[in-house]
Amino acid sequence: MQDQKKAYIFALLSVMFWSTMSTAFKLTLSYLAYDLLLFWSVWFAVIVLGIMVLIQRKTSYLGQTSSVEFGRSAIMGLLNPFGYYLVLFKAYELLQAQEAGVLNYTWPIVLVILSAVVLGQRIGLKGFVAIFISFSGLLIISTKGQIADLNFTNPTGVALAVGSAFLWALYWIINMYDKRDALTKIFVNMIFGAFYISIYMILFSEISFPAKEGLFGAIYIGVFEMGITFVFWLLALKYSTNTAKVSNLIFLSPFIALIFIRVFVGEIILPSTVAGLILIISGILLQQVKFGSIKKFIKNAT
Repeated sequence: MQDQKKAYIFALLSVMFWSTMSTAFKLTLSYLAYDLLLFWSVWFAVIVLGIMVLIQRKTSYLGQTSSVEFGRSAIMGLLNPFGYYLVLFKAYELLQAQEAGVLNYTWPIVLVILSAVVLGQRIGLKGFVAIFISFSGLLIISTKGQIADLNFTNPTGVALAVGSAFLWALYWIINMYDKRDALTKIFVNMIFGAFYISIYMILFSEISFPAKEGLFGAIYIGVFEMGITFVFWLLALKYSTNTAKVSNLIFLSPFIALIFIRVFVGEIILPSTVAGLILIISGILLQQVKFGSIKKFIKNAT
């Protein structure tokens, strides 16, 4: 099989699994509290990533990790998976799946904003237009189309969903400067995240063994959202003759996710959600035309 065909297969597998995540989050949260879901999902992710490290014979990379790199993993693990998913799962608990999922998808535009603030990159006029378009979409979704009234249906949920996008974007900025082997780096980050959520649960919540529905959901999220799908995406980038050929496929994910949400969660997809999503994607694509920044970050960070 030609390498580019392999790239498309792995990319489409990644898109399909990531498209199911809003549905998986929402359904599993009906059986588990958001923090308990994170606890079990992260530990299942640690297991599956550890198996992958063994299968690919990359344990030697772990021994080569310096104290500085372990320190960086401690920070990255605090951002993701601990902070990012704790905030995101709570947002899904408060909002409809379609709202939380699409609002979280503003992270590429947030990435541009943080790059300007943290790295001093210049945005420019077209960049500001792109940001305005995307955040207009955010406003439409969070008000369910009632922009004139500015009546946010759940301000806390909206703030958490957008906040998770900031955490994810900040994670990517730090990750871009970490040149370790991608799989082992994510594995170490995940171990730190598992440590953080375990301490959190001991201090502020309660650890319990979930019912089978919640357990299956946590396994699915840990194995695919946090584990195997990441490897599929790396393989897609590895085999592709041009990163852009597979990177743009990721924009299919939020639209496919709405279909899954409608079928399996039963939410009626609001016109405001579709309109807002189109605006968000339009802003991201306009930003790419100017800088190609999202593709560059995706390539460099992996």
